[in-house]
Amino acid sequence: MGLLEQCEAAFGSRDLYGVLGVRPQASPAEIRRGYHRASLRLHPDRAEPQDKEEATRRFQILSQAYAVLSDAEQRALYDEQGTVDEEGAALRGERDWQEYWRLLFKKITVKDIEEFEKSYKDSEEELADIKAAYMDFEGDMDRIMESVLCVHYTDEPRIRKIIEKAIDAGEVPPYKGFVQESKRKMMARKRRVGYINQGP
Repeated sequence: MGLLEQCEAAFGSRDLYGVLGVRPQASPAEIRRGYHRASLRLHPDRAEPQDKEEATRRFQILSQAYAVLSDAEQRALYDEQGTVDEEGAALRGERDWQEYWRLLFKKITVKDIEEFEKSYKDSEEELADIKAAYMDFEGDMDRIMESVLCVHYTDEPRIRKIIEKAIDAGEVPPYKGFVQESKRKMMARKRRVGYINQGP
């Protein structure tokens, strides 16, 4: 499976810019910042033991998307043709993506990730990101929960309240996908993240 197909399977989109949470016109510094933010959210060190394997896979795909967009030639090819050179230097070989991340962001530790989480939650930045995700995904809570930084499944009631408040204040439209989300979809999401305890 090629990188774009892997992005679609892991993040629901073939758009490398979308995976990093940046605009197609983003500068190299913005792309690096987008990768940094997304990688803090997805880093395998934050995952529960049972989710480690899936977190590692998504982290690797994210890192590959960054490797393409941070390489001028690869990015130009992607922008012009919507394809990725799977044999190009950016993706070739068995690169250790966690090591690659540590080389890019040497000073970051798990403690830094936790500190970032604390300062980010309930901040103006988080509020803006939640509203932006709500608009981008037209109220699809599955996508919103996946894209907002540092969100754990237990945050869902809090995220919902923030969106409902924004709708009531007229700051965002009442998208049908959010307002009329079916109980089935909600339960499926909770089941997927192990929110519902399995009985004996």
